[in-house]
Amino acid sequence: MAGLSMFKQYTIDTTHRSLAPEIMDDFAMEGSLLQKALDRIAKINRLLGGNKITIQGVEALLQQLPADREVVIADIGCGNGDMLRTLAAYGRKKQCKFRLIGIDANNFTTLHAAQLSAKFPEISYRCLDVTHTSFADMKCDIVLCTLTLHHFKNEEIFQLMKIFRNSAAVGIVINDLHRNIIAYRLFQALCFVLGLNRMTKADGLTSILRGFKKKELRYFSQKLNLIHYSLRWKWAFRYQWVISNL
Repeated sequence: MAGLSMFKQYTIDTTHRSLAPEIMDDFAMEGSLLQKALDRIAKINRLLGGNKITIQGVEALLQQLPADREVVIADIGCGNGDMLRTLAAYGRKKQCKFRLIGIDANNFTTLHAAQLSAKFPEISYRCLDVTHTSFADMKCDIVLCTLTLHHFKNEEIFQLMKIFRNSAAVGIVINDLHRNIIAYRLFQALCFVLGLNRMTKADGLTSILRGFKKKELRYFSQKLNLIHYSLRWKWAFRYQWVISNL
């Protein structure tokens, strides 16, 4: 019995999405600890190729537009703005006309992102809670959600996706976590190798348990009556969900 108890202690149940909160879900949080966590998360995302997944999704949607059209892109839960700076660099290289907007509910986060993005005038930031009614009036061409959707409960996701579809004239790019025991263990190993602080480690592991199975994203697609979309598994344990509204 003692052996069975110890086994259960080290097993992780990924059957259902976790409802456990993340430390960074506190929108009033600020200071150096949060800043370091935001920068570490961005670094890990780059290291694992996460930004590339979002860029590929944007490329797929841009194929439906004239090359000389200005494209307004809103990044929901933008963190320290790394995704937008990567997208701005991509736009400059490809001679795309981008107007990029970072949305985050934490004011400290948007101020930090703005400081890091000083050399990118095409990027602006807004402190805004996407669950607030004022967000529903925002209009853009493409909505991005990179490692953001998992922060919400299922019923909140349905409502948000409806708002995103109404806000985004061209489409939506979701890049989020695959809830998987291997992903969980690999992140534990990565925390050890990189010496991540307690908050980044705790939130990262919780994020994985709040991630998705493919069947869940398919269910969301069916319930939202989506017609033109693609859903692909990507390394490192991510799902790329690209929705066209055209």
